[in-house]
Amino acid sequence: MAAGSGLCFSNITALAPMVRVGTLPMRLLALDYGADLVYCEELIDIKMVQCQRIVNEELDTVDFVAPDERVMFRTCERERDRVVFQMGTADPERALAVARLVEKDVAAIDVNMGCPKEYSTKGGMGAALLSDPDKIEAILRKLVQGLSKPVTCKIRILPSMEDTVSLVRRVEKTGVAAIAIHGRTKEERPRDPLHCDFIQAAARAVNIPVIANGGSLDLVKSFSDVEVFRGSTGASGVMLARAAMWNPSVFRPQGLLPVQKVMEDYLKYAVRYDNHAFNTKYCLCQMLRDKVESGMGKQVKTAQTLAELCAAYGMQPYYEEVQELLRSRRQPRPPDMPLTEGGVTTMALHFHRREYPSEMSPKMFLLEWSRKEKLEQPHYHTVDRPQDRLFQSTVTVDNKQYRSTLWEKSKKGAEQAAAVVCLRVLGLPDGRLGGRRRRRRVWWARGRELLLLPCSAAPRQPHRRRGRRSPIRSSTCRTGRQKLPIPTATPTPSNTRPDGLDSLRSSW
Repeated sequence: MAAGSGLCFSNITALAPMVRVGTLPMRLLALDYGADLVYCEELIDIKMVQCQRIVNEELDTVDFVAPDERVMFRTCERERDRVVFQMGTADPERALAVARLVEKDVAAIDVNMGCPKEYSTKGGMGAALLSDPDKIEAILRKLVQGLSKPVTCKIRILPSMEDTVSLVRRVEKTGVAAIAIHGRTKEERPRDPLHCDFIQAAARAVNIPVIANGGSLDLVKSFSDVEVFRGSTGASGVMLARAAMWNPSVFRPQGLLPVQKVMEDYLKYAVRYDNHAFNTKYCLCQMLRDKVESGMGKQVKTAQTLAELCAAYGMQPYYEEVQELLRSRRQPRPPDMPLTEGGVTTMALHFHRREYPSEMSPKMFLLEWSRKEKLEQPHYHTVDRPQDRLFQSTVTVDNKQYRSTLWEKSKKGAEQAAAVVCLRVLGLPDGRLGGRRRRRRVWWARGRELLLLPCSAAPRQPHRRRGRRSPIRSSTCRTGRQKLPIPTATPTPSNTRPDGLDSLRSSW
């Protein structure tokens, strides 16, 4: 609950949640310049619930990684007590599952109930919730009762002041810590005037902090305007979106910094935390605004990597310094190194059917190896996750259990992934295909031969029909003029994690 968290929503200035803008570099920069709280961009519950929490020791971050290995949300210790996680949701149970996933890494949980964009409303989320106050109550009550962190929501005003006041009173009764209100209806756009009187009426009607939003274009252009906006709405706090997107130094009491300086500061954080180049470029273009067609603007627009973006700003030495420090932190270990916890050995891998021959699957490899070793048949135990209908399987071989930490779209895929983990940990070939068709056939044939041979038997050539060339020739396979070595099974390293890494330079 908010009372126990120590987080205060009164008399604050906050970075608003903005899609593609509110990533880690922008949030940290806003904190540097004086923001009290920073909101992440809206993240959809159905995507977040599939994520796995991973501690990124190289970057000193906590990453929430989707099954396709995209980082959906990245945070760090610096913002832990200041970042508000905003989600898009229309389902109380799924909302609680996501909130519990990120709860210990954020300061508060916010539900987006004001976004008018189709990608949000078509799923019954965002501003679509404004027409369903019963669902609003159900979601917020579920979160308030199920979490130890404060819960807030962000809404838009309704067409009438009476309906707006009625809604915020219902929201207050759910136990939320604060309400952020954008002073336009879901049909209105930034060019339409802001209804400060609606926000003021709502603020007077409730006893929890109200955070005013929507004044970037007309009312807030620098920090000195923040108090004017706060006074005109009667709100406890102010939330800035576009004004902060154009120049995050709007949070500085000392005044705005030159945009060039701000962009360089932003780019340093983007490089330091390995932000995606296209996302970084998008944010820089928002700061350039009407200068996007200038010489520098064109360099930024054509850049494809962080290195090229740094070159546009003359920051190549900084980029190289960071890369060198990050390289020094990397461990010489495979990324899919197994880990044993609670008697189960796990690896983070997916089963991709196209990477294996149709003649022999990992499960078949494992079954034949078990028979050869006179072990019991592998036993698979599969569970499904109802919220996203994904599957995870654990295979037991020789009284030892193996599992992939990544969830699959089918039960069969989950069982195959578990078999791959087992085979790799045991140092056995799993039948994965190589780059060329002939090499693939060799890999499959050689792997199957190794599994079926008696322990004392010498290697032999597989049977071939009349007129067909053997797929295996001694220890090499011809592909044009190039000789390719036959793959051999390599034992997997020991099941331990490396020791902790030294922290990055304090100057970062």
